[in-house]
Amino acid sequence: MLSVSTAGPQSLQDPVSVNVGGEVYVTTLDTLTRCRDSMLGAMFTGQMKDRHGNFFIDRDGRVFRYVLNYLRSNSLDLPEGFAELPLLKREADFFQIRPLLEEIQRRESGLAPGGPSGRGAMLNVDTESHVRTLHFNLKRGPDNYELCSCSVHVHTATVFCTARVFVDLLCSRFAYRGQEGTAAPRPRDGSRNYLHLEWAPCPQELPRDQHQKHGFRELHGEAGTELSDLRAFVEELLRVALAEGFRVDSVFPDSSDILNCRSLRFVRY
Repeated sequence: MLSVSTAGPQSLQDPVSVNVGGEVYVTTLDTLTRCRDSMLGAMFTGQMKDRHGNFFIDRDGRVFRYVLNYLRSNSLDLPEGFAELPLLKREADFFQIRPLLEEIQRRESGLAPGGPSGRGAMLNVDTESHVRTLHFNLKRGPDNYELCSCSVHVHTATVFCTARVFVDLLCSRFAYRGQEGTAAPRPRDGSRNYLHLEWAPCPQELPRDQHQKHGFRELHGEAGTELSDLRAFVEELLRVALAEGFRVDSVFPDSSDILNCRSLRFVRY
């Protein structure tokens, strides 16, 4: 039971002592009302009282410390091996602290550092490029065709990650554009840990219908920007991986030229 003996919010003075299921916490009114539209915010602004002017709620006192610490710092800091995330989620939902609830949901999905798949992950990326000579007929007029040739740069990237949710995240950040429109990449059949990408930017001298006719597809990043070469791809991958808590572990062949690497390994502890 959470109780604060007071006649109303005007009589509350810092520090405020809060009893949650037998656990006593000392905090400030500003912390308790940080999220004004939450249940805690309503309780401590006088919107939920009994006829004696007391605030009552029967909840788990052990996990309330993490709720309170989140309100204090706007950061969800959990100990190593924390196994009560579902209980904490119920408490966040009960207190209607939406930012905390959203953060817990990210942890559950593994998309935030500290999530179920967010620790101890390894990411490996191998890239390759080759040039393909393409011959095509270019229509110059009625019954007038010219045999033309151009070079098409085909790029491939093979991604492996022990955290499947990160592979799913990459699939949502990249997009193919080709004859059939826009489509998200898919993990390799039989394993969600692998993602194989293959794309070929359309050369200026090649008509786009010929590019699509030969089955080539462009690759675009999250902001819709075309990834015209492997350097652009690696730059986009770095941005996503670093944001998800990964750190570069090794670069091949030249560790001082990461954007032109052929193999790249990340780790996340």
